[in-house]
Amino acid sequence: MKRNFIEIPDFSRDEIFETFELAKELKQKTKQGIEHHLLKGQTLAMVFQKPSNRTRVSFEVGMYQLGGHALYLGPAEIGLGKRESVADVARVLGRYCDGIMARVFGHQDVLDLAQYAPVPVINGLSDLVHPCQIMGDMLTIIEHKGKAEGWKIVYLGDGNNVANSWVNLARFIPMTLVISSPEGFEPNAELVGRTQKAGLSEIVIEQDPQRAVANADVVYTDVWASMGQEQEADARKKIFKPYQVNQSLLNHASKECIVMHCLPAHRGDEITDQVMDGPQSVVFDEAENRLHIQKAIMVKLMKKN
Repeated sequence: MKRNFIEIPDFSRDEIFETFELAKELKQKTKQGIEHHLLKGQTLAMVFQKPSNRTRVSFEVGMYQLGGHALYLGPAEIGLGKRESVADVARVLGRYCDGIMARVFGHQDVLDLAQYAPVPVINGLSDLVHPCQIMGDMLTIIEHKGKAEGWKIVYLGDGNNVANSWVNLARFIPMTLVISSPEGFEPNAELVGRTQKAGLSEIVIEQDPQRAVANADVVYTDVWASMGQEQEADARKKIFKPYQVNQSLLNHASKECIVMHCLPAHRGDEITDQVMDGPQSVVFDEAENRLHIQKAIMVKLMKKN
């Protein structure tokens, strides 16, 4: 039976930790130059409605390292839901390829791909969630902190797809997750409610950024205006200015705190050069780990027994 990875809850807690362990193993083999062609001869269709640096390169390189091939399909080739229905695209790609990764605007598009494709579908990003990013982020925390559980993780800025995916992960890994956003920019209330109902983690919505970061183990931020929100960028800069991750704000966090950003960064807006290039930043380790965690996800979903 085919499996998809559309949101983090598509994996059980055990499967989430198995994916971390597999990613560590594949990362070590990559560093040592040991071939690991676990998807030899397979093809991944990569459907892009939004352009990307990390998503495209990490999936394409990942499939190459796994012995397979990745095929880039941009908006001009597909016209997802416009030139051709999402259902028909899913059915056709499933006849040609062994898996589909989609980076889309509307979350329903990736849900429809998963419903109609006969092969596994991976959400490379939708407006609701960004699950591969947060899996790679937690792998980075494990590497730098030694474990996944029990940290105070503070997310500052827009309660967007990245914030929503942190909320989803907190359903499976105990943490104190503080989301600090201006009023009206909080994460998805339904997802927050589900995680609070699960009762494993403490979820705090705190508008004051200084109170939010007090004794934080991880401080995380993202752009204030995501792709498709460019017309709101100037207005958002004024609203989000107090949420900038700078050294003054970081002084309220734990001395051992690490700083994360999913990239691309608008330096001087949501994060300063001093912090992003400073000793507490793990931003580029985090970016690299997208490659290793996505390879592990693809192997779990696509490897033929």
